[in-house]
Amino acid sequence: MAVYTLRNLKDVEDQAPKFGLSPSLEARFARNELDLENSAISYQRLAPGFRVPFGHKHATQEELYVILNGSGHLKLDDEIVNVRQWDAIRVPKETMRNFEAGPEGLELIAFGAPNSGPQDAEPTPGWWP
Repeated sequence: MAVYTLRNLKDVEDQAPKFGLSPSLEARFARNELDLENSAISYQRLAPGFRVPFGHKHATQEELYVILNGSGHLKLDDEIVNVRQWDAIRVPKETMRNFEAGPEGLELIAFGAPNSGPQDAEPTPGWWP
């Protein structure tokens, strides 16, 4: 018998309300729900014009972001790049990053590896200018 885990990402609990970021942000982290051992995944939706109010980097985890819908900006250290649907962006662990949605909003999937758990993230409030 095949061994696998199947979950719909929209059925994973939205964590944004716990941090006072809802309804402008929807953030569904599915690492545990998918029983991931060596990676992590999340679905995120930013409302039009919303900027995540902090930057973050990781101690061990590299991330790959895939823009599903919309457009916006991704700040990487001191550089801001434009992103649009179907862009894929790899960000190394030591680069501070986060997103700002454009006028139509922004939806993305984030993949991380190795699976190092939530203690790996280092958030920095007030990072955007």
